[in-house]
Amino acid sequence: MGLVGILVALGLLIWLAYRGWSILLLAPAAAVLAAGLAGEPLLAHWTQTFMGSAARFIMQFFPIFLLGALFGKLMEDSGSVTTIANFMTERLGPRRAVLAVVLAGALVTYGGVSLFVAFFVLAPMAHELFRAAGIPKRLMPAAIALGTSTFTMSALPGTPAIQNAIPMPFFGSTPFAAPGLGIIASAIMPGFGLLWLARAEAKARGKGEGYGAATPAQDAAQDLIVRERATTASTFDPAEVSHGHQSDAAPSIALAVLPLAIVITVNLVMSLFILPRLDASYLADEAWGSTSLSAVGGVWAVATALAAAIVALVAVNFRRLPALRESMDAGANAAALPALSVASLVGFGSVVAALPAFAMVRDWVLSIEGGPLVSLAVATNVLASLTGSASGGLTIALDALGSTYLRIAGEQGIDPGLLHRVAVIGAGTLDSLPHNGAVVTLLAVCNSTHRESYFAWCRLSVDF
Repeated sequence: MGLVGILVALGLLIWLAYRGWSILLLAPAAAVLAAGLAGEPLLAHWTQTFMGSAARFIMQFFPIFLLGALFGKLMEDSGSVTTIANFMTERLGPRRAVLAVVLAGALVTYGGVSLFVAFFVLAPMAHELFRAAGIPKRLMPAAIALGTSTFTMSALPGTPAIQNAIPMPFFGSTPFAAPGLGIIASAIMPGFGLLWLARAEAKARGKGEGYGAATPAQDAAQDLIVRERATTASTFDPAEVSHGHQSDAAPSIALAVLPLAIVITVNLVMSLFILPRLDASYLADEAWGSTSLSAVGGVWAVATALAAAIVALVAVNFRRLPALRESMDAGANAAALPALSVASLVGFGSVVAALPAFAMVRDWVLSIEGGPLVSLAVATNVLASLTGSASGGLTIALDALGSTYLRIAGEQGIDPGLLHRVAVIGAGTLDSLPHNGAVVTLLAVCNSTHRESYFAWCRLSVDF
Protein backbone atom coordinates (compact mmCIF):
# COMPACT_ATOMS: atom_id res chain seq x y z
CA MET A 1 0.00 0.00 0.00
CA GLY A 2 2.92 2.32 0.70
CA LEU A 3 4.20 2.16 -2.88
CA VAL A 4 0.68 2.70 -4.21
CA GLY A 5 0.38 5.74 -1.96
CA ILE A 6 3.61 7.20 -3.34
CA LEU A 7 2.41 6.73 -6.92
CA VAL A 8 -1.05 8.18 -6.20
CA ALA A 9 0.40 11.22 -4.40
CA LEU A 10 2.93 11.82 -7.17
CA GLY A 11 0.26 11.44 -9.85
CA LEU A 12 -2.01 13.99 -8.18
CA LEU A 13 0.90 16.38 -7.72
CA ILE A 14 1.81 16.21 -11.43
CA TRP A 15 -1.77 16.43 -12.69
CA LEU A 16 -2.84 19.37 -10.53
CA ALA A 17 0.44 21.23 -11.08
CA TYR A 18 -0.09 20.88 -14.82
CA ARG A 19 -3.52 22.45 -14.38
CA GLY A 20 -1.95 25.45 -12.68
CA TRP A 21 -2.39 24.72 -8.99
CA SER A 22 0.24 26.16 -6.69
CA ILE A 23 3.08 23.86 -5.67
CA LEU A 24 3.01 25.56 -2.27
CA LEU A 25 -0.36 23.89 -1.68
CA LEU A 26 0.10 20.71 -3.66
CA ALA A 27 3.46 19.55 -2.30
CA PRO A 28 2.51 19.37 1.42
CA ALA A 29 -0.93 17.95 0.57
CA ALA A 30 0.63 15.22 -1.59
CA ALA A 31 3.22 14.49 1.09
CA VAL A 32 0.54 14.11 3.76
CA LEU A 33 -1.49 11.89 1.41
CA ALA A 34 1.50 9.62 0.76
CA ALA A 35 2.24 9.38 4.49
CA GLY A 36 -1.40 8.67 5.29
CA LEU A 37 -1.71 5.86 2.76
CA ALA A 38 1.47 4.35 4.19
CA GLY A 39 0.08 4.47 7.73
CA GLU A 40 2.71 6.96 8.87
CA PRO A 41 2.11 9.90 11.28
CA LEU A 42 0.72 12.78 9.21
CA LEU A 43 1.51 15.89 11.24
CA ALA A 44 4.98 14.67 12.16
CA HIS A 45 5.85 14.15 8.52
CA TRP A 46 4.48 17.58 7.61
CA THR A 47 6.11 19.67 10.33
CA GLN A 48 9.29 17.63 10.85
CA THR A 49 10.16 15.75 7.68
CA PHE A 50 8.63 18.02 5.04
CA MET A 51 9.42 21.35 6.65
CA GLY A 52 12.81 20.24 7.90
CA SER A 53 13.96 19.30 4.40
CA ALA A 54 12.41 22.41 2.80
CA ALA A 55 14.10 24.61 5.40
CA ARG A 56 17.49 23.00 4.73
CA PHE A 57 17.07 23.66 1.02
CA ILE A 58 16.28 27.33 1.70
CA MET A 59 19.22 27.57 4.09
CA GLN A 60 21.62 26.16 1.50
CA PHE A 61 20.43 27.79 -1.70
CA PHE A 62 18.38 30.91 -1.03
CA PRO A 63 21.45 33.18 -1.42
CA ILE A 64 21.79 31.97 -5.01
CA PHE A 65 18.07 32.38 -5.71
CA LEU A 66 18.16 35.91 -4.25
CA LEU A 67 21.35 37.12 -5.90
CA GLY A 68 20.57 35.39 -9.20
CA ALA A 69 17.14 36.99 -9.50
CA LEU A 70 18.48 40.39 -8.41
CA PHE A 71 21.33 40.23 -10.92
CA GLY A 72 18.96 39.24 -13.72
CA LYS A 73 16.55 42.08 -12.96
CA LEU A 74 19.31 44.69 -12.84
CA MET A 75 20.78 43.39 -16.10
CA GLU A 76 17.36 43.75 -17.69
CA ASP A 77 16.50 47.19 -16.27
CA SER A 78 19.93 48.62 -17.09
CA GLY A 79 19.42 47.62 -20.72
CA SER A 80 22.46 45.31 -20.64
CA VAL A 81 20.65 42.18 -21.83
CA THR A 82 19.02 44.15 -24.65
CA THR A 83 22.42 45.56 -25.68
CA ILE A 84 23.89 42.06 -25.89
CA ALA A 85 20.92 40.79 -27.90
CA ASN A 86 21.12 43.76 -30.28
CA PHE A 87 24.87 43.33 -30.66
CA MET A 88 24.40 39.71 -31.73
CA THR A 89 21.66 40.77 -34.11
CA GLU A 90 23.80 43.46 -35.75
CA ARG A 91 26.93 41.31 -36.05
CA LEU A 92 25.32 38.12 -37.32
CA GLY A 93 22.19 39.50 -38.98
CA PRO A 94 19.15 37.67 -40.39
CA ARG A 95 21.28 35.28 -42.46
CA ARG A 96 22.53 33.74 -39.22
CA ALA A 97 19.38 34.35 -37.21
CA VAL A 98 19.39 31.00 -35.41
CA LEU A 99 23.06 31.31 -34.44
CA ALA A 100 22.52 34.87 -33.19
CA VAL A 101 19.66 33.78 -30.93
CA VAL A 102 21.55 30.78 -29.58
CA LEU A 103 24.76 32.72 -28.87
CA ALA A 104 22.94 35.63 -27.23
CA GLY A 105 21.05 33.25 -24.95
CA ALA A 106 24.19 31.30 -24.09
CA LEU A 107 26.19 34.42 -23.26
CA VAL A 108 23.66 35.96 -20.89
CA THR A 109 22.71 32.75 -19.08
CA TYR A 110 26.29 31.54 -18.63
CA GLY A 111 27.00 35.00 -17.27
CA GLY A 112 24.36 34.58 -14.57
CA VAL A 113 21.20 36.16 -16.00
CA SER A 114 18.06 34.34 -14.86
CA LEU A 115 16.47 32.07 -17.42
CA PHE A 116 13.14 33.84 -17.63
CA VAL A 117 14.70 37.31 -17.84
CA ALA A 118 16.55 35.99 -20.89
CA PHE A 119 13.30 34.63 -22.33
CA PHE A 120 11.48 37.94 -22.13
CA VAL A 121 14.36 39.87 -23.73
CA LEU A 122 15.36 37.35 -26.40
CA ALA A 123 11.87 36.59 -27.71
CA PRO A 124 11.28 40.03 -29.35
CA MET A 125 14.77 39.91 -30.87
CA ALA A 126 14.14 36.42 -32.23
CA HIS A 127 10.79 37.45 -33.71
CA GLU A 128 12.45 40.24 -35.70
CA LEU A 129 15.34 38.07 -36.89
CA PHE A 130 13.17 35.13 -37.89
CA ARG A 131 10.69 37.40 -39.68
CA ALA A 132 13.49 39.12 -41.65
CA ALA A 133 15.11 35.80 -42.52
CA GLY A 134 11.85 34.05 -43.42
CA ILE A 135 12.43 31.29 -40.86
CA PRO A 136 9.30 29.61 -39.44
CA LYS A 137 8.49 31.11 -36.06
CA ARG A 138 7.67 27.60 -34.80
CA LEU A 139 11.45 27.01 -34.57
CA MET A 140 12.04 30.10 -32.45
CA PRO A 141 11.37 28.56 -28.98
CA ALA A 142 13.78 25.72 -29.78
CA ALA A 143 16.54 28.18 -30.75
CA ILE A 144 16.08 30.19 -27.56
CA ALA A 145 15.98 27.03 -25.46
CA LEU A 146 19.16 25.68 -27.04
CA GLY A 147 21.07 28.78 -25.97
CA THR A 148 19.55 29.19 -22.52
CA SER A 149 18.32 25.83 -21.21
CA THR A 150 20.79 23.16 -22.30
CA PHE A 151 24.58 23.35 -22.09
CA THR A 152 24.79 26.64 -20.14
CA MET A 153 22.39 25.25 -17.55
CA SER A 154 23.85 21.82 -16.95
CA ALA A 155 27.12 21.11 -18.78
CA LEU A 156 29.39 24.13 -19.13
CA PRO A 157 31.81 24.15 -16.15
CA GLY A 158 31.32 27.08 -13.80
CA THR A 159 27.79 27.97 -14.82
CA PRO A 160 26.07 29.85 -11.96
CA ALA A 161 22.73 28.14 -12.70
CA ILE A 162 20.99 26.81 -9.58
CA GLN A 163 21.01 23.31 -11.12
CA ASN A 164 24.82 23.36 -11.13
CA ALA A 165 24.89 24.51 -7.51
CA ILE A 166 22.57 21.87 -6.05
CA PRO A 167 24.99 18.87 -6.10
CA MET A 168 27.82 20.80 -4.42
CA PRO A 169 26.78 20.29 -0.78
CA PHE A 170 26.08 16.60 -1.43
CA PHE A 171 29.36 15.76 -3.17
CA GLY A 172 31.69 18.47 -1.82
CA SER A 173 32.27 19.62 -5.41
CA THR A 174 32.71 23.03 -7.04
CA PRO A 175 30.87 24.76 -9.91
CA PHE A 176 33.70 23.57 -12.17
CA ALA A 177 33.22 19.87 -11.34
CA ALA A 178 34.33 17.39 -14.03
CA PRO A 179 35.45 20.09 -16.50
CA GLY A 180 36.48 17.58 -19.15
CA LEU A 181 33.06 15.92 -19.33
CA GLY A 182 31.38 19.32 -19.10
CA ILE A 183 33.34 20.76 -22.02
CA ILE A 184 32.69 17.70 -24.19
CA ALA A 185 28.96 17.88 -23.43
CA SER A 186 29.01 21.64 -24.04
CA ALA A 187 30.40 21.03 -27.52
CA ILE A 188 27.99 18.23 -28.40
CA MET A 189 24.79 19.96 -27.27
CA PRO A 190 25.05 23.21 -29.28
CA GLY A 191 26.88 21.51 -32.14
CA PHE A 192 24.23 18.91 -32.87
CA GLY A 193 21.48 21.32 -31.86
CA LEU A 194 22.53 23.92 -34.41
CA LEU A 195 22.92 21.20 -37.02
CA TRP A 196 19.38 19.96 -36.41
CA LEU A 197 17.96 23.51 -36.54
CA ALA A 198 19.83 24.18 -39.79
CA ARG A 199 18.33 21.07 -41.34
CA ALA A 200 14.87 21.99 -40.07
CA GLU A 201 15.26 25.50 -41.52
CA ALA A 202 16.44 24.14 -44.88
CA LYS A 203 13.57 21.67 -44.99
CA ALA A 204 11.07 24.44 -44.28
CA ARG A 205 12.55 26.63 -47.04
CA GLY A 206 12.32 23.73 -49.44
CA LYS A 207 8.61 23.51 -48.74
CA GLY A 208 8.18 27.25 -49.17
CA GLU A 209 7.31 27.70 -45.51
CA GLY A 210 8.00 31.22 -44.29
CA TYR A 211 7.81 32.99 -40.96
CA GLY A 212 4.05 32.53 -40.73
CA ALA A 213 1.21 34.79 -39.74
CA ALA A 214 1.90 37.30 -36.99
CA THR A 215 0.01 36.62 -33.79
CA PRO A 216 -1.03 39.14 -31.14
CA ALA A 217 1.42 39.41 -28.27
CA GLN A 218 0.22 38.03 -24.97
CA ASP A 219 1.23 39.15 -21.52
CA ALA A 220 2.81 35.89 -20.43
CA ALA A 221 4.32 37.49 -17.32
CA GLN A 222 0.86 38.00 -15.84
CA ASP A 223 -0.58 34.61 -16.85
CA LEU A 224 -1.29 32.82 -13.56
CA ILE A 225 -0.85 29.31 -14.96
CA VAL A 226 2.45 30.30 -16.57
CA ARG A 227 3.56 31.78 -13.28
CA GLU A 228 2.73 28.69 -11.22
CA ARG A 229 4.56 26.35 -13.56
CA ALA A 230 7.48 28.69 -14.15
CA THR A 231 8.43 29.12 -10.52
CA THR A 232 9.58 25.50 -10.20
CA ALA A 233 11.88 25.77 -13.20
CA SER A 234 14.08 28.78 -12.48
CA THR A 235 15.11 31.36 -9.90
CA PHE A 236 12.87 34.14 -11.21
CA ASP A 237 9.15 34.83 -10.75
CA PRO A 238 7.86 36.01 -14.17
CA ALA A 239 5.34 38.34 -12.52
CA GLU A 240 8.21 40.62 -11.48
CA VAL A 241 9.41 41.19 -15.06
CA SER A 242 7.06 44.15 -15.48
CA HIS A 243 8.06 45.75 -12.19
CA GLY A 244 10.95 48.14 -11.71
CA HIS A 245 11.93 50.61 -14.43
CA GLN A 246 13.83 49.81 -17.62
CA SER A 247 16.47 52.26 -18.81
CA ASP A 248 15.78 54.40 -21.85
CA ALA A 249 19.51 54.54 -22.68
CA ALA A 250 21.33 51.26 -23.19
CA PRO A 251 24.98 50.78 -22.16
CA SER A 252 27.78 49.99 -24.59
CA ILE A 253 28.47 46.36 -25.34
CA ALA A 254 31.64 46.49 -23.21
CA LEU A 255 29.74 47.71 -20.15
CA ALA A 256 26.93 45.24 -20.83
CA VAL A 257 29.29 42.27 -20.92
CA LEU A 258 31.44 43.41 -17.97
CA PRO A 259 29.15 42.05 -15.19
CA LEU A 260 28.91 38.70 -16.99
CA ALA A 261 32.70 38.50 -17.18
CA ILE A 262 32.92 39.31 -13.47
CA VAL A 263 30.55 36.45 -12.59
CA ILE A 264 32.65 33.95 -14.53
CA THR A 265 36.02 35.28 -13.33
CA VAL A 266 35.17 35.64 -9.62
CA ASN A 267 33.50 32.22 -9.62
CA LEU A 268 36.65 30.66 -11.06
CA VAL A 269 39.04 32.47 -8.74
CA MET A 270 36.97 31.69 -5.64
CA SER A 271 36.53 28.01 -6.56
CA LEU A 272 40.09 27.19 -7.60
CA PHE A 273 42.34 29.63 -5.73
CA ILE A 274 40.83 31.47 -2.77
CA LEU A 275 38.54 28.98 -1.03
CA PRO A 276 40.98 26.03 -1.13
CA ARG A 277 43.52 28.20 0.75
CA LEU A 278 41.12 29.28 3.51
CA ASP A 279 41.37 27.86 7.02
CA ALA A 280 37.72 27.00 7.56
CA SER A 281 38.17 24.45 10.34
CA TYR A 282 35.84 26.55 12.50
CA LEU A 283 32.93 25.31 10.37
CA ALA A 284 33.11 21.98 12.18
CA ASP A 285 31.86 23.68 15.36
CA GLU A 286 28.21 23.21 16.24
CA ALA A 287 27.72 26.98 16.13
CA TRP A 288 28.35 26.85 12.35
CA GLY A 289 26.21 23.79 11.71
CA SER A 290 28.96 21.17 12.09
CA THR A 291 29.73 21.40 8.38
CA SER A 292 32.83 21.71 6.23
CA LEU A 293 34.23 23.98 3.55
CA SER A 294 33.69 21.31 0.90
CA ALA A 295 29.96 21.33 1.70
CA VAL A 296 29.47 25.10 1.50
CA GLY A 297 32.36 26.32 -0.63
CA GLY A 298 30.61 25.91 -3.95
CA VAL A 299 27.64 28.00 -2.86
CA TRP A 300 30.01 30.59 -1.40
CA ALA A 301 31.84 30.85 -4.74
CA VAL A 302 28.68 31.40 -6.79
CA ALA A 303 27.17 33.81 -4.26
CA THR A 304 30.37 35.87 -4.10
CA ALA A 305 30.58 36.00 -7.90
CA LEU A 306 26.98 37.21 -8.25
CA ALA A 307 27.39 39.76 -5.44
CA ALA A 308 30.55 41.19 -7.01
CA ALA A 309 28.83 41.42 -10.39
CA ILE A 310 25.83 43.20 -8.88
CA VAL A 311 28.10 45.84 -7.28
CA ALA A 312 29.92 46.39 -10.58
CA LEU A 313 26.66 46.46 -12.52
CA VAL A 314 25.16 49.16 -10.31
CA ALA A 315 28.40 51.15 -10.32
CA VAL A 316 28.74 51.35 -14.11
CA ASN A 317 25.00 51.75 -14.79
CA PHE A 318 23.95 53.95 -11.89
CA ARG A 319 22.55 56.69 -14.15
CA ARG A 320 20.73 54.09 -16.23
CA LEU A 321 18.93 52.81 -13.15
CA PRO A 322 16.79 55.79 -12.12
CA ALA A 323 14.48 53.57 -10.06
CA LEU A 324 17.21 51.48 -8.46
CA ARG A 325 15.23 50.65 -5.32
CA GLU A 326 12.22 49.51 -7.34
CA SER A 327 14.40 47.35 -9.58
CA MET A 328 16.15 45.78 -6.59
CA ASP A 329 12.85 45.20 -4.82
CA ALA A 330 11.49 43.48 -7.92
CA GLY A 331 14.58 41.29 -8.17
CA ALA A 332 14.40 40.30 -4.51
CA ASN A 333 10.68 39.58 -4.74
CA ALA A 334 11.25 37.52 -7.88
CA ALA A 335 13.39 35.07 -5.88
CA ALA A 336 10.88 34.31 -3.12
CA LEU A 337 8.23 32.24 -4.89
CA PRO A 338 10.67 30.07 -6.93
CA ALA A 339 12.75 29.31 -3.84
CA LEU A 340 9.70 28.31 -1.80
CA SER A 341 8.20 26.32 -4.69
CA VAL A 342 11.32 24.23 -5.28
CA ALA A 343 11.79 23.83 -1.51
CA SER A 344 8.24 22.48 -1.32
CA LEU A 345 9.03 19.91 -4.01
CA VAL A 346 12.10 18.95 -2.00
CA GLY A 347 9.96 18.60 1.13
CA PHE A 348 7.59 16.27 -0.73
CA GLY A 349 10.54 14.20 -1.88
CA SER A 350 11.92 13.93 1.63
CA VAL A 351 8.61 12.57 2.94
CA VAL A 352 8.48 10.00 0.14
CA ALA A 353 12.10 9.00 0.81
CA ALA A 354 11.29 8.52 4.51
CA LEU A 355 8.47 6.03 3.84
CA PRO A 356 9.29 2.31 4.21
CA ALA A 357 8.09 1.58 0.66
CA PHE A 358 10.76 3.86 -0.79
CA ALA A 359 13.33 1.18 -0.07
CA MET A 360 11.97 -0.71 -3.10
CA VAL A 361 12.45 2.35 -5.28
CA ARG A 362 15.99 2.87 -3.99
CA ASP A 363 16.91 -0.77 -4.55
CA TRP A 364 15.54 -0.63 -8.09
CA VAL A 365 17.54 2.50 -8.93
CA LEU A 366 20.77 1.09 -7.53
CA SER A 367 20.25 -2.18 -9.40
CA ILE A 368 20.21 -0.50 -12.83
CA GLU A 369 22.96 -2.02 -14.96
CA GLY A 370 25.87 0.09 -16.09
CA GLY A 371 27.21 1.23 -12.75
CA PRO A 372 26.47 4.15 -10.40
CA LEU A 373 26.90 6.88 -13.01
CA VAL A 374 24.23 5.34 -15.23
CA SER A 375 21.80 4.73 -12.39
CA LEU A 376 22.36 8.27 -11.06
CA ALA A 377 21.61 9.74 -14.50
CA VAL A 378 18.43 7.64 -14.71
CA ALA A 379 17.32 8.66 -11.21
CA THR A 380 17.73 12.40 -11.81
CA ASN A 381 16.16 12.07 -15.26
CA VAL A 382 13.07 10.30 -13.98
CA LEU A 383 12.48 12.60 -11.02
CA ALA A 384 13.07 15.75 -13.08
CA SER A 385 10.60 14.52 -15.69
CA LEU A 386 7.96 13.66 -13.10
CA THR A 387 8.21 16.96 -11.24
CA GLY A 388 8.72 19.06 -14.37
CA SER A 389 11.66 20.71 -12.61
CA ALA A 390 15.35 19.99 -13.09
CA SER A 391 16.23 21.65 -9.78
CA GLY A 392 13.40 19.97 -7.88
CA GLY A 393 14.03 16.51 -9.32
CA LEU A 394 17.78 16.85 -8.81
CA THR A 395 17.43 17.82 -5.15
CA ILE A 396 14.90 15.07 -4.43
CA ALA A 397 17.20 12.47 -5.99
CA LEU A 398 20.27 13.67 -4.11
CA ASP A 399 18.42 14.09 -0.82
CA ALA A 400 17.34 10.48 -1.01
CA LEU A 401 20.37 8.87 -2.65
CA GLY A 402 23.25 11.36 -2.59
CA SER A 403 25.04 9.87 0.42
CA THR A 404 24.65 6.37 -1.04
CA TYR A 405 26.21 7.40 -4.34
CA LEU A 406 29.02 9.23 -2.55
CA ARG A 407 29.80 6.07 -0.58
CA ILE A 408 29.76 3.93 -3.74
CA ALA A 409 32.00 6.46 -5.49
CA GLY A 410 34.52 6.21 -2.65
CA GLU A 411 34.48 2.42 -2.83
CA GLN A 412 34.93 2.36 -6.62
CA GLY A 413 37.37 5.26 -6.91
CA ILE A 414 34.98 7.55 -8.81
CA ASP A 415 35.61 11.30 -8.60
CA PRO A 416 32.66 12.95 -6.79
CA GLY A 417 32.90 15.76 -9.35
CA LEU A 418 31.92 13.25 -12.01
CA LEU A 419 28.82 12.37 -9.99
CA HIS A 420 28.04 16.08 -9.87
CA ARG A 421 28.26 16.62 -13.62
CA VAL A 422 26.36 13.43 -14.55
CA ALA A 423 23.56 14.28 -12.13
CA VAL A 424 23.14 17.82 -13.47
CA ILE A 425 23.21 16.79 -17.12
CA GLY A 426 20.74 14.02 -16.37
CA ALA A 427 18.33 16.38 -14.62
CA GLY A 428 18.46 18.77 -17.57
CA THR A 429 17.20 16.23 -20.11
CA LEU A 430 13.75 14.77 -19.49
CA ASP A 431 12.71 17.75 -17.37
CA SER A 432 11.59 19.32 -20.68
CA LEU A 433 8.30 17.46 -20.87
CA PRO A 434 5.18 19.46 -21.81
CA HIS A 435 4.36 20.40 -18.20
CA ASN A 436 7.80 21.88 -17.50
CA GLY A 437 7.63 25.52 -16.41
CA ALA A 438 10.33 26.67 -18.82
CA VAL A 439 8.48 25.05 -21.75
CA VAL A 440 5.16 26.64 -20.83
CA THR A 441 6.70 30.07 -20.23
CA LEU A 442 8.82 30.24 -23.36
CA LEU A 443 5.99 29.08 -25.61
CA ALA A 444 3.78 31.80 -24.11
CA VAL A 445 6.48 34.46 -24.49
CA CYS A 446 6.98 33.43 -28.13
CA ASN A 447 3.22 33.47 -28.82
CA SER A 448 3.41 29.83 -29.81
CA THR A 449 1.73 26.60 -28.73
CA HIS A 450 2.79 23.07 -27.83
CA ARG A 451 1.33 21.84 -31.11
CA GLU A 452 3.39 24.29 -33.17
CA SER A 453 6.75 24.29 -31.41
CA TYR A 454 7.08 21.54 -28.84
CA PHE A 455 8.42 18.87 -31.20
CA ALA A 456 11.46 20.99 -32.10
CA TRP A 457 12.08 21.89 -28.45
CA CYS A 458 11.77 18.23 -27.44
CA ARG A 459 14.26 17.08 -30.08
CA LEU A 460 16.87 19.59 -28.93
CA SER A 461 16.39 19.21 -25.17
CA VAL A 462 16.12 15.43 -25.01
CA ASP A 463 18.49 14.39 -27.81
CA PHE A 464 21.23 16.92 -27.18
